[in-house]
Amino acid sequence: MTAHVLNDTGVMLDRSLKHVTRSLDTIITVTIMPIAFLLLFRYVFGGAIQTGTDNYTNYLMPGVLLIAIASGISYTGFRLFNDMQGGIFERFNSMPIARSSVLWGHVLTSLVSNAISVLVIIGVGLIIGFRTSAGVLAWLAVTGILVIFTLALTWLAIVAGLSASTPDGASAFSYPLIFLPFISSAFVPTETMPGPVRAFAENQPVTSIVNSIRALWAEQPVGHEIWIALAWCVGILIIAYLFAMAAYRRKIA
Repeated sequence: MTAHVLNDTGVMLDRSLKHVTRSLDTIITVTIMPIAFLLLFRYVFGGAIQTGTDNYTNYLMPGVLLIAIASGISYTGFRLFNDMQGGIFERFNSMPIARSSVLWGHVLTSLVSNAISVLVIIGVGLIIGFRTSAGVLAWLAVTGILVIFTLALTWLAIVAGLSASTPDGASAFSYPLIFLPFISSAFVPTETMPGPVRAFAENQPVTSIVNSIRALWAEQPVGHEIWIALAWCVGILIIAYLFAMAAYRRKIA
């Protein structure tokens, strides 16, 4: 990116962040729901679930973080849809700014807002018993996975925001994504699931991501799981980015 593009993207980021801070109910909703799941599984269902670990909170944390991110990106699509309907894109296109900065402003806002949610949830996890002795490199690896996962889902949200015909349509695509961790190893071992469900759970992206983060925090070998997780995230990111840019070009043509 040139200095001009970076400067324009910074302006768009500042604009989007101001919209987020003026809608605190969005932040609360995105953060409260995953925390509710964390507390529900920890204190209501946890005693009946056998995971082979003494610390069920540690087992829960990766899946809860993915739910938080999947929930958070729905508002990216919603905000982008509102911009499209409000005619703000036409105004931006008439101004001497980099066209890509409009989308990147929304993408970076998603990264920042989801990072805040993740930090809050980890803080709650620490209060109720989450513990890890993972080193700096392991934490950097976890952060990298979460960032790539957030970017992948955010560009999917961009596609939805550009293509939807109603506000509900711009955010409704995230509901299956929020549900996906429940059919994975996020809350229970996949070995306890019936055949067809287990086959799906073990071959969808959330399971490999959750297992990788869990192993990194436990300072255990991640094996091939981390490469599968990265392949899923990067693959989704590239495809979603290409579709988003194609949809954006059609909108501004």
